[in-house]
Amino acid sequence: MDDTPGRGGNPPLAPEAARPAGRALDRQILALAVPALGALVAEPLFILVDTAMVGHLGTAELAGLSLSSTLLTTAVGIFIFLAYATTAATSRRLGAGDRAGGVSAGVDGMWLAVGLGAVTALAAYLAAPWIVDAMGAPDAVAPHAVAYLRASAPGLPGMLVVLAATGTLRGLLDTRTPLVVAVAGALANVALNALFIYGLGLGVAGSGLGTALAQTGMGVALGVVVVHGARALGVGLRPHAAGIWRSALAGAPLFVRTLTLRLAILATVAVATSLGAVTLAGYQVVNVMWGLAAFALDALAIAAQALVGRGLGAGDVGHVRAVMRRCLQWGTGAGAVLGLVFAAGGWWLAPLFSADGDVRLAAAVGLAVAGACLPIAGWVYMLDGVLIGAGDGRYLARAGVATLVVYLPLAWAVQRYAPAGAAGEAWLWLAFGGAFMLARAATTGLRARGTAWMVLGAQR
Repeated sequence: MDDTPGRGGNPPLAPEAARPAGRALDRQILALAVPALGALVAEPLFILVDTAMVGHLGTAELAGLSLSSTLLTTAVGIFIFLAYATTAATSRRLGAGDRAGGVSAGVDGMWLAVGLGAVTALAAYLAAPWIVDAMGAPDAVAPHAVAYLRASAPGLPGMLVVLAATGTLRGLLDTRTPLVVAVAGALANVALNALFIYGLGLGVAGSGLGTALAQTGMGVALGVVVVHGARALGVGLRPHAAGIWRSALAGAPLFVRTLTLRLAILATVAVATSLGAVTLAGYQVVNVMWGLAAFALDALAIAAQALVGRGLGAGDVGHVRAVMRRCLQWGTGAGAVLGLVFAAGGWWLAPLFSADGDVRLAAAVGLAVAGACLPIAGWVYMLDGVLIGAGDGRYLARAGVATLVVYLPLAWAVQRYAPAGAAGEAWLWLAFGGAFMLARAATTGLRARGTAWMVLGAQR
């Protein structure tokens, strides 16, 4: 394909005056990012509610939730390509004027999500005791971790459909619909958890069951929206092997990239587990808050994905550069603000999750360290969004492997030499939030300085 903007099937560049800039660009970014934030925080909000409710059942229950919820978010997270790949593909087709093609890609992605979700749910349920044991859970913690993992597993197909459907809608520049569904799901999750944990006395398993039902409802709701849009455009709804295979191939590099990130997280929780129940429980509190902050920053990255993809689809390279610069400013600034909230509010946030004084101290110290690292994370997430929007998954996969190789020895050093309790919590978050994020910032920053990723995006 001709790489010249406006040729090789791409429409010509938009007139300079028609390209949003300055405050107009800010409004465009925020119009996508703010609704996307609500949808993104659905999963961490589920875990946050679970953590707050289960935390008052006891330290062993909270530690069990910490371990199993990390495993579940890993299971969902490694398939995040279902959202990212469909966002990028749909937005580029939208920029090229092929709206029906973008929706068709989304339908194929949803069928892929159903299949992957069913297999993953079955594997999680059957292998729960072995997985928990392999993570080194103490005897008092293991039964609670297994109970939550098995009760939550049936919600995995619904959550993967949420990813694929949300990616399609984001690519069409619709972030409001996922927001409405996410809010409804979060409210349903609160009510179901309260009913099952306290009303029916199901404990940790009740928390997992409530979350699974809420996730399934969200998947059905978003699936209906995409199906309605497909019918309006005359797009077929039956699964197409070729389309599903294209979705899988497009997502494979992002799968590898996400797998490296999740392996780093699993290594981190394994280190926390080895440092004792107090450190693991404290880690859960910090990790929940970090997840909320990360998804808040990722909302801006989603705006970057959609706008970069559409810009490259239309051949508007100048606008793509402007979007990247502005999103980086927003991302690092938002990270700094959230970091201050973490550092200043840790001592007040920790008591919301545990009555154990040692857990509170570990959580507060961990929040302070994590807060100092959030501006770096903001930079990383923005560049991730830019490169994903350009379809530069292969580079991100290679960079993910490189950063994992850097991080694993540091995680091992924390496990080997760090003490238990608050000090170990601090070293753990310094390694993950500091060193790991700096390694990611270096690899993505080097790529973004060049132009190869823009050429790839224009060709797709």
